[in-house]
Amino acid sequence: MITKNQYEFALARIEELLPIVDDTMSATDKNVIELSVMSDMVIAYEKEHFPIGKPAIPELLVFYLQEKGMTQKQLAQKIGLSPSRINDYIAGRAEPTLKNAGLLCKTLGISPYAMLAL
Repeated sequence: MITKNQYEFALARIEELLPIVDDTMSATDKNVIELSVMSDMVIAYEKEHFPIGKPAIPELLVFYLQEKGMTQKQLAQKIGLSPSRINDYIAGRAEPTLKNAGLLCKTLGISPYAMLAL
């Protein structure tokens, strides 16, 4: 387990090493190795203390609707659902069936993995 002090030390050391290390250096160079170790420490600490959750279906839909510049009504018409059904998905009152999830993914350009991994 990495302590907060170790994490803060690793962050500071990374800042010192970044200007020194470049892509032309050997993987066995002591600075390259130290940078790798410090980076691993920071990643491990952040995964434990600052986890990033996966977005929920409503968040995905809102994001991709905005990205595509579509309204809920336009999406509903495009995939053959009622606007109220799309609104239920966005409000979190209902989850799409597998068939409808596939239509949403295809229409909005959402990775099926992103939708199903939720």
